[in-house]
Amino acid sequence: MNLLSIEGISKSYGEKVIFKPISFGINKGQKIALIAKNGSGKTSILNIIAGEDTPNEGSVIYRKGTRVAYLAQEPNLDPKLTVEESILQADNPTIKIISDYERALENPEDQEAYQKAFEAMDQNQAWDFENQYKQILSKLKLNDLNAVVGSLSGGQKKRIALCNALLKQPELIILDEPTNHLDLEMIEWLEAYFAKEKLTLLMVTHDRYFLERVCNEIIELDEGDLYSYKGNYSYYLEKREARLIQESVEAHKTKLHFKKELDWMRRQPKARTTKSKSRIEDFKIIKEKASQRRNEHQVQLEINMERLGSKMIEMHKVQKAFGEKIILDQFDYMFQRNDRIGIIGKNGTGKSTFLNLLTSNDTPDAGKIVWGETLKFGYYTQNGIKAKEGQKVIDVIKEFGDFIPLKKGRKISAQQLLERFLFDRKKQYDFVEKLSGGERKRLYLCTVLIQNPNFLILDEPTNDLDIVTLNVLESFLLDFPGCLLVVSHDRYFMDKIVDHLFVFQGAGVIEDFPGNYSDYRVYEDSKTEERNNSNTNEKKIKKEWKETPKKTALSFEEQKEFKKLEREIEKSEKLKEEIQNRFSTESLTPKEIEELSIQLGKLEQELDEKTTRWFELSALQG
Repeated sequence: MNLLSIEGISKSYGEKVIFKPISFGINKGQKIALIAKNGSGKTSILNIIAGEDTPNEGSVIYRKGTRVAYLAQEPNLDPKLTVEESILQADNPTIKIISDYERALENPEDQEAYQKAFEAMDQNQAWDFENQYKQILSKLKLNDLNAVVGSLSGGQKKRIALCNALLKQPELIILDEPTNHLDLEMIEWLEAYFAKEKLTLLMVTHDRYFLERVCNEIIELDEGDLYSYKGNYSYYLEKREARLIQESVEAHKTKLHFKKELDWMRRQPKARTTKSKSRIEDFKIIKEKASQRRNEHQVQLEINMERLGSKMIEMHKVQKAFGEKIILDQFDYMFQRNDRIGIIGKNGTGKSTFLNLLTSNDTPDAGKIVWGETLKFGYYTQNGIKAKEGQKVIDVIKEFGDFIPLKKGRKISAQQLLERFLFDRKKQYDFVEKLSGGERKRLYLCTVLIQNPNFLILDEPTNDLDIVTLNVLESFLLDFPGCLLVVSHDRYFMDKIVDHLFVFQGAGVIEDFPGNYSDYRVYEDSKTEERNNSNTNEKKIKKEWKETPKKTALSFEEQKEFKKLEREIEKSEKLKEEIQNRFSTESLTPKEIEELSIQLGKLEQELDEKTTRWFELSALQG
């Protein structure tokens, strides 16, 4: 079943074309990822499909009645509201249904309106809305419903927006970088949720494990054309490589044909026949195809790193706390020249504070940090680049110098450096404010790397970078000869470039784990399995003890009655709890209150009688 069709949409700002007309459709059950280089207009495409923006041409046609939810990169939440108010004041059809029902209760004389509102509550399962949102918020570790949005972290705000999207019970969810700002536990929960739920998804994400495990189709926007791959990320990589090889073969054939036709053109007399004029027109098309080049620059930097002495950073009995919240507790570590360390842990466990201590942006409460004399930091933070107004891309780089020293005495100019970071000569003279989020991050990354550091710290470097740039960055980091420290929620990235982890577990506990992220997950899963097996064995022993045959004075009929009473008491207890909950959670009419009170009184009397009889029978057992 087709949910929507995108027909020939395009977007441009003045003379700047973001993307040319593109068309595709989305069917129920598809889980599609849109892949493209930074600056290709991925977010613009999602905004147009979600109705947040309009195309210059073309249209987006939804199947009538399709419910859609959109999770934007940066959620638009009122900072003054609490977490719960952000849910209850969201644009959600269920909230309107509940509001209509509450209004109908205030006007009991309008029976028709009440009946209509009551049926709407039933049809949309709105009776249980409060339980639904509290359950999802709990899963997303948002347990303080009274916390003010303005005081929350980026990850917590993203989770509120995610909760709102899921509560709409949409047929189609549109997601722009859903894993940004989420910690690893949340990413894995979301991954498992989307993998098992029968939802239709359209997403932009750089998280390659997420792509691999959730998506069943990849749409790639490459050089203005759309290519569809019916499979996950591994399948896409395989088929994309085959396509590029085929394109290369075709390009080679076209160039040979062009040379042949060019030779004919040069040999032709000025007088043209009708046939030759047709061939001349064909020649123009062949020439255009032969001149086409793939914009597939590779970032290849062999930076001549500053000399690194034997001493890097030593941390001795370092302590740090904010009030009662302990970040570091007697932490010891001596960084080595070729350390490649990944830092993981839940949000709020002190990862950023740790980096600030290392880089002298904060001071420890106790203990000592010693820095080597030859140490030179390169620090990529989550704050990104702060360009001056009217500043161009080339100007940002030139603030660090006109050239960068490379190995073997070679040099590279600022312009050449930018080209290697996928900024062509025309793009270098764009204003920084015109760059996409991913392009700004790429430019910032370039400014950090060209400072020629020997101790490189990257705090969430993969956010907003396209997959092409990520592959290039990984290649560079694998050859980086200095010390590398990375905070990232990108599991694929971590697996590829780090060889041991600092696992921040909270309350000052930091585990030094020898291995990458996947190794750590295997280790954690094995520990969980051991605990589960231990609990199972304990329960089995308890169960065997409980099931030890007892001497009984009960007759066969009494034993049947005893078992029946256990079932009935359990059922009555549940019913009693449901009635009591209705008194506290629903707006009841006086008549309903009277009826429920009578029902509750009878139920409690029956429970007393059954419980008394159960005790009598229980006492007869030896």
